[in-house]
Amino acid sequence: MSNIQGRCSILQITDTHILSNPKDTLLGVNTNHYFHAVLDLAFAEKRHFDLILLTGDLAQEPCESSYRQILDSLLPYQIPCICLPGNHDDYALMQQILDSGTVSCRKQLIWGGWQLICLNSQIPGSPGGHLPDQELAFLEQCLTEKPECHALIAVHHHCLETYSAWMDTMMIENSETLFSIIHNFPQVKAITTGHIHQLMDRQMNAVRVFGTPSTCFQFTPLSRGFSVDNTTPGYRVFELYADGRIESNVIRLPGLLTGLQINSQGY
Repeated sequence: MSNIQGRCSILQITDTHILSNPKDTLLGVNTNHYFHAVLDLAFAEKRHFDLILLTGDLAQEPCESSYRQILDSLLPYQIPCICLPGNHDDYALMQQILDSGTVSCRKQLIWGGWQLICLNSQIPGSPGGHLPDQELAFLEQCLTEKPECHALIAVHHHCLETYSAWMDTMMIENSETLFSIIHNFPQVKAITTGHIHQLMDRQMNAVRVFGTPSTCFQFTPLSRGFSVDNTTPGYRVFELYADGRIESNVIRLPGLLTGLQINSQGY
């Protein structure tokens, strides 16, 4: 990956929830349409990114058609893309279809004085999150072997409370273990997640913890039970500097989200 003017740029896309038929909708929203609208906005005015990072729930219907649509959407950009699984994904099928060179499910990337470490928080058959021993060992190994690299950790499920009661039943259940490992490695600068379909930018000791809007519908913040609202889809941009600094912001589509069934009880 290139390193323009001493920094690396990452486009984070999350929770695309692609369906097997691109004309189908989820809670009234055409997820395929909004996935492309978000990508188009991100690359408007020929903006440069070194990497596209997709942080889980790529497919709502985890089948070959869904993942082929995602692959076909990403390949034309000719930019490295890393995909990690969410609770709705079939990780084995993701790896089979999306490990195609430019697009991959690789778990570590090193460039420009940084390393990106991707963790799998999926519990098969459950919406909740957990980091098994092998994922935690992989994290510790990456950090131990590359102490000179600043680190950004990517994982689907959130590791800090959102203060939405229903959502926080699904956070990484062993988050304390994750943070106890990170505490021993001051080179860890940030964690970025998907799953919550809303913003987060908080500090946990020396580590910034980010959450990113979905490319489709958003969950209502601070809600007691399942709730969605008309906040528009978006994406997050990271600028990672060689001295360890991070700049990050979220950009949303203009206008209104169309078709959303606000009174839905879930999906």
